[in-house]
Amino acid sequence: MKKAKIYIPTKTAMQSGRGKLKKWVLEFVTKDTSINPLMGWESSIDTLDEVILKFSSKEKAIEYAKANKISYTIIEPKKKEFVIKSYADNFLKN
Repeated sequence: MKKAKIYIPTKTAMQSGRGKLKKWVLEFVTKDTSINPLMGWESSIDTLDEVILKFSSKEKAIEYAKANKISYTIIEPKKKEFVIKSYADNFLKN
């Protein structure tokens, strides 16, 4: 049975906004990677390693996994807590 993980990808260091982080991703989990002896690259004979599916909601990703008999794990995004402080707080000692 195929295994997959469903998650929202984190933003890269080059992104400042959170606009592209609304899509859920279904990515297959493969374990049969090996080192290519000629070039030293990591390679795999499983082509599912290259497949990444994007969905507009978590429910649609789960529905797709169930319809195609894919066992899945859901990785929930961590909630960010914003601490509102003023510029003067940088110079105050607590």
